[in-house]
Amino acid sequence: METTVAGLAGEAGDDDLVAAVRVALVAAADPAKAPGMQAYMKSRMPFLGVPKPARERALRPVFTARTLPDPDRWTATVLALWRRAEYREERYAAIDLTGHRAYRTYQRSTTLALYEEMVTTGAWWDYVDEIASRRIGPLLAADPAVVRPEMLAWSRDSDLWRRRTSIICQLSFKAATDLDLLYACIDANLADRDFFIRKAIGWALRQYAWTDPGEVRRFVAARGDALSPLSRREALKNITPQ
Repeated sequence: METTVAGLAGEAGDDDLVAAVRVALVAAADPAKAPGMQAYMKSRMPFLGVPKPARERALRPVFTARTLPDPDRWTATVLALWRRAEYREERYAAIDLTGHRAYRTYQRSTTLALYEEMVTTGAWWDYVDEIASRRIGPLLAADPAVVRPEMLAWSRDSDLWRRRTSIICQLSFKAATDLDLLYACIDANLADRDFFIRKAIGWALRQYAWTDPGEVRRFVAARGDALSPLSRREALKNITPQ
């Protein structure tokens, strides 16, 4: 896939918007909450102390007041927030900006390069899970001919977080889930002993079980001991035993 992020090295982000985001986050912060938030997330990057509801309230008028004019400026601004972040909430704000309703038409298969950087450099579940299921998933649904082969490649990648993304990107698909893709991504990772991969496998199967519990039961039985106990337990959690 053409990597559009690399091509934006000379594109300037909207520094005024970046500054306004930082001001809003500082104003909404409760410093007393920051140490606990950092400890819970096991984060080397410090927190300001802005829980998600307060962050959303603080950023809503900031994003509404200043609309970015084109996909390149939007991407560059997202990357400016992401790459220059001093506090974790600034990276959360970058993810929020990618999902703002004003930029729905900017969500194209070429945007995958932006999300790939965020997945691989963020490299932790709080970033990756939202990007995977709420950003990359819709790209897959909109343009499977381009994004599906990428997810198959990611499922075999050396990077843990690309692989997790490939497994959980269809969490919201329900009956539209591409089972061949899901199972291929799972099968590529059955031998992985990492907690985040095993949890992702179980989570993806558990989510699809709301749509077709019989199929999930069949898949779990078919994979037998190749499926880790954690993945099996998660997959069958909401399925009534027969």
